[in-house]
Amino acid sequence: MDPNIEKLIKLPIKKKLLILVGVAIVEIAALVWFLYLPKFNELKGLNADLAKLQGEIAEKSHIAANLPRTQNEYGQLNQELAQALTELPNSREIPSLLTSITTVGIGAGLDFLTFRPRGEVLKDFYAEVPVDIVVSGSYYSVANFFASVSKLPRIVNISNVAFSDIRSAGNRMITKVTCLATTFRFLDKKEISDASKNAAKK
Repeated sequence: MDPNIEKLIKLPIKKKLLILVGVAIVEIAALVWFLYLPKFNELKGLNADLAKLQGEIAEKSHIAANLPRTQNEYGQLNQELAQALTELPNSREIPSLLTSITTVGIGAGLDFLTFRPRGEVLKDFYAEVPVDIVVSGSYYSVANFFASVSKLPRIVNISNVAFSDIRSAGNRMITKVTCLATTFRFLDKKEISDASKNAAKK
């Protein structure tokens, strides 16, 4: 028999128990280290993935539940955009729009002393088209002019209104009115690209 085994057999029971406990601890530690911990970490990772997937499912379920409402809102926004597009002229329509403004003013009984378009002011996706206007006429004619401009199919803002040279002519009060009429137009893709390049250079 192997001398080492004989020595182990002859050891007192307490030492044998200690050796047995030591061996068991080593085996348990090895099992924990090589089997349990990898599986535990794998399970932990799988639980994290599961929680993430459950969150995504809940989010997508919420989106799916609200899909009809979102589609309705999208359709409404498209309609509003289409309406806005009809109110902003393109570059070809600007001259006819400016002609409409003068026609409306003359129709209201005003005399145009100045009608001077300024340079366009480029914004992100549209341009402001300002026009300096000086007219002469009665208060009633001026009020009719402003009301008629507000009813034009295109957006025209009247600002910087100033009254001067107020005088009586027969039974009417005549005044000179200086104002700024501003309309807007959408930029085409090339203009937007050029504007972005110019902004980047600055």
